[in-house]
Amino acid sequence: MVFAGINYLAVIVAAIAGFVFGAVYYMALANPWMAAIGFTKKNMAKNKTTMPFIVAAVANLVMAWMLAGVVGHLGLGQITTKNGIISAAFIWFGFVLTTMAVNNGFGMRKPMLTVIDSGHWLGVLVIMGAIIGAFGL
Repeated sequence: MVFAGINYLAVIVAAIAGFVFGAVYYMALANPWMAAIGFTKKNMAKNKTTMPFIVAAVANLVMAWMLAGVVGHLGLGQITTKNGIISAAFIWFGFVLTTMAVNNGFGMRKPMLTVIDSGHWLGVLVIMGAIIGAFGL
């Protein structure tokens, strides 16, 4: 299922895998994350909405699509699991970690929030890169 140099099946699988990873990651780190952001279980119980999950699903889809585009620019024969992971890690370091650090720094958030949230996005991107690289074109 390739169109314009992007394997859309890989994009969909990568997006789903990234979403699932996020669910597992934040379930495991729910208490430290709530402490870092200043939420309590009572706050969380009051705000029952599906909108953050919808946003997360769309964001994972867009992220997987863009990562596939970047990895695709490596050229024929270079779309591998290893190169997908390396590309994802560079994107995380150069764009995700840096923007989160700036935003959370100016927002006067606890540094642990950046650690937890950026760790999530590193995991998501690495998983996506591995899947996109493994699927190839």
